[in-house]
Amino acid sequence: MKKHPVLKVLGIILAVIVVFFAVINIIPPKKNVENNPFLVEKGGLPMIAAHRGGGANNPENTLLAFREAVHTIGVEILESDLYLTKDGYLVYNHDSYIDETCNINGDISLEEVEALCEDKSNRHYISDMTLEELRLYNFGYYFEDASGRRIYKDAENFAALGLQIATVDQLFAEFYTEYPELMFIVEIKNSGDRGKEAARILAQTLEQYPGYQDQIVIGTFNQEIEDELKEKYPHLLRGASTGSARDYVLTQYLGVNLFNSSDFACLQIPLSYDIGVEIPLDKKTLIRRAHRRGIAVQYWTINDADEMRMLIEMGVDCIMTDDPALMKQVLEEYR
Repeated sequence: MKKHPVLKVLGIILAVIVVFFAVINIIPPKKNVENNPFLVEKGGLPMIAAHRGGGANNPENTLLAFREAVHTIGVEILESDLYLTKDGYLVYNHDSYIDETCNINGDISLEEVEALCEDKSNRHYISDMTLEELRLYNFGYYFEDASGRRIYKDAENFAALGLQIATVDQLFAEFYTEYPELMFIVEIKNSGDRGKEAARILAQTLEQYPGYQDQIVIGTFNQEIEDELKEKYPHLLRGASTGSARDYVLTQYLGVNLFNSSDFACLQIPLSYDIGVEIPLDKKTLIRRAHRRGIAVQYWTINDADEMRMLIEMGVDCIMTDDPALMKQVLEEYR
């Protein structure tokens, strides 16, 4: 019995579609980055990135935390966010304000501070303060150790302990001679002209530490800052912005990855995206396709041992964690 002409046409169209998708997934894609330093060798263990310097182990974003992460735990990567001060210094802090990490509001509890900061007009913003003003405060003030003690609350020598706010050049200078192989993940949090100025200062600072220029990846949530980095500082590696990461992941899920024109070095993603429907991102195919393009895959922020093991066995390049000490213990199981 002869096939109906409509069915025959549909069959041909379906065959063409199948062949099309097969071909575009076989053709080797152009690499985003040649010799990406953030990629691990096939079968190798992922790098540890101390998120905020390792805020579960030490006061986050302080020189004390960064030192402990490198000297004691032995992490390969330090991760943090950058903000521009009123007088043009780049400092490490997760939020645009400092109330929840230091004693700028005096001797009150963190719960009281959080309640105070619900009114944004009560917050002390980095952009409104000079570096000299910021250095007056103890950024280990609210840190609690494993037993819940605020061990740095009354530290009179907090500056000597490394609990002042840290600048980007301080951190590079701290490790440049002894740890020339150290790597960095930074995110420029400022937008607009201040974000562009932050990018300029970061690039200018790196000129003083040329060995680190190829060992830092710069991220941003702002497309305009990503464009600025791409246009004016093409020699510096970039992480995917939120939009670039979303577009990249979408093309991988649809199987049209050949048509993705991104050129970032690192795909920094959580375990899933929630867009009303949860989209899982812990997929080997996503990692494999990224590796074909020379893209390093870095997951954040992983503080659970079982999730760490899952990602290790998937072959990720880096795990960002608040608890690098735990990550080090988990990795020892695989060595």
